[in-house]
Amino acid sequence: MTRLSVEMLAADPVEPITSAGHAQLGIAVLAGIAVIVLLITKFKLHAFLALTIGSLALGAFAGAPLDKAITSFSAGLGSTVAGVGVLIALGAILGKLLADSGGADQIVDTILAKAGGRSMPWAMVLIASVIGLPLFFEVGIVLLIPVVLMVAKRGNYSLMRIGIPALAGLSVMHGLIPPHPGPLVAIDAVKANLGVTLALGILVAIPTVIIAGPLFSKYAARWVDVPAPEKMIPQRASEDLEKRPGFGVTIATVMLPVVLMLAKALVDIVVDDPTHMVQRVFDVVGSPLIALLAAVLVAMFTLGRAAGFTKGRMSSTVEKSLAPIAGILLIVGAGGGFKQTLIDCGVGQMILDISKDWSIPALLLAWLIAVAIRLATGSATVATISAAGLVAPLAADMSTTHTALLVLAIGAGSLFFSHVNDAGFWLVKEYFGLSVGQTIKTWSVMETIISVVAGGLVLLLSLVI
Repeated sequence: MTRLSVEMLAADPVEPITSAGHAQLGIAVLAGIAVIVLLITKFKLHAFLALTIGSLALGAFAGAPLDKAITSFSAGLGSTVAGVGVLIALGAILGKLLADSGGADQIVDTILAKAGGRSMPWAMVLIASVIGLPLFFEVGIVLLIPVVLMVAKRGNYSLMRIGIPALAGLSVMHGLIPPHPGPLVAIDAVKANLGVTLALGILVAIPTVIIAGPLFSKYAARWVDVPAPEKMIPQRASEDLEKRPGFGVTIATVMLPVVLMLAKALVDIVVDDPTHMVQRVFDVVGSPLIALLAAVLVAMFTLGRAAGFTKGRMSSTVEKSLAPIAGILLIVGAGGGFKQTLIDCGVGQMILDISKDWSIPALLLAWLIAVAIRLATGSATVATISAAGLVAPLAADMSTTHTALLVLAIGAGSLFFSHVNDAGFWLVKEYFGLSVGQTIKTWSVMETIISVVAGGLVLLLSLVI
C-alpha cells in the first residue's frame, strides 16, 4: 500500500463499532475503568490482564459486538507496541549498559565529590535527572537507593533531605520526558511532535523538579526525620569492576539521543522545508529510533568497552536488559488496546461533543482525566495511555506546540498523589524503611506537588505560546 493511500485511509472518519448514545457510552467508560481498578486493586491481577478484560468489558457495556471489540483491542495493542516497543527496548539496553559499566556510579561519584553541605540536595536532583533520562522509574530507584542511603549516612543528612530530590528527579523524567513509555505513547496517540514535546517537557521539568525536590525536601525532612536503614544498602555495580568509563564520556553518551531529537526539532523550526537536504538528514538522525539506536551503539564502546566488557559480557548485558521489560511492553500494549477500544466505541468523539459546551480548557480536561485514572489504578503509565486515548480528538485542531502541551498535561496528571495502589509507593516505603503514613507525608505529597506544578506550568505556557 502506498504512503498516499495510507494517509487517505487515516483521514477517513472511523465508523464507531457501536451506535450507543452518550449516556450509555459514559456509563460504559466508567464501568470499563471500574473493572480495571477492581481487578488491579481488589484481586491483585496483573495490569496486562486487567486492561485486556477491562477493554472487552468496555465494548460489552457500550453494546459493541464482541468480535469487533476484540479486533479493536488487538489493533490498538499491535499499533502501540509497533510504535514504541523498539524504543522501550533500546532505552532498556542503554540503561543497563549505563548501570553495569559503572557509568552511573561515575556520574554519581563525580558530582558528589564536588558537592557538599547545602548543595547536596541540588546535586542529588541533578544526578537523578541525568540518570533518569534513559532509565525506567523502578530501575532508577534501585540504582540510586544505595547512593541516597550512603550520602545520608556518611554526611549525617536527613534521609528525606537527600531522598526526596532524587525521587523527584526520577519521577519528573518518568512522567514528562520521552523516551519514557508514558510520554511516548501519549505523543503517538495525539500525533504530537516529539522534538517539540521534548523541548517543552524540559522547560516544564526544570522548575517542577526544583520545587518538588530540593525545596520541598526541607519540609519533608521536618515532617519525617528518619535515619538511613543499614540493611538496605546493597552492593554497587562498579565494585566488581577493575575500571569504569570517565565522567565526560558517560554524560555525552546519556545525552546523545536527547541532543539528536532536540536538534531535529530546532532544524524543523529554522529550515521549515521538508525537501531541504539538511532537514531530511535531521528527520532521520533525530527520529527516536535512530537517536536511541545510535546511543546504544555508541554506549557499547564508550561504556561497555571502557569498563573492560568482552563481547560475551556485552551480549549478556543486552540480553539481561530485555527480560525485565516484557511486563512493561505488555502493559503498554494492553493500554494501547484499551485506548483503541475507547476510540472505536466513539468515546473520544463523545468527549469532544460534550466538552464544546464546557468552559474548561482542553489541557485542564486532559490533566483531570489523567488524575482520575491515576488515583483509581495507581499506574502512571495506564493513566497516561487511557487519558491520551480519551482526549486524542481534542488535538485535531491544535497547533504543534499546544498538541505537545496536551501530552505534558496528561503526563503531569498521571503523577498525581501516588498511594497504596501504586507499586512505586511500596518500593519507596520499603527501601527507605518508612511507615505508610510517613510515605504519604513525603512521597505522595511530592508526587502531588510535581503533578500540580507541572500542570500549572503547562497551562501558563499555553497562554504565551
